[in-house]
Amino acid sequence: MKKYEIMYILNASLEDSARTAAIDNIHGIVTTNNGTITKVDEWGVKEFAYKIENMTRGYYAVINVECENACLVEFNRLMRINKQVVRFMVINKD
Repeated sequence: MKKYEIMYILNASLEDSARTAAIDNIHGIVTTNNGTITKVDEWGVKEFAYKIENMTRGYYAVINVECENACLVEFNRLMRINKQVVRFMVINKD
């Protein structure tokens, strides 16, 4: 399995329960596709350097995962269509 670091930004206007559900959903994408999450680091709400889709703030989180390529392809597909995700980035740690 390859190691990846994934940073994602959620819409800051989400309520705590909706944000928790969105985070569980995102982490569930990895775990249901035979990946493992080794570290979760939630940074909280931060200001953007510039407006993104008329938003000035977002909820930042970083996770370290170990997964196969098929898991990463499915993760990318589902993150692109998730309306609660403002931006995300995957970095290969190997």
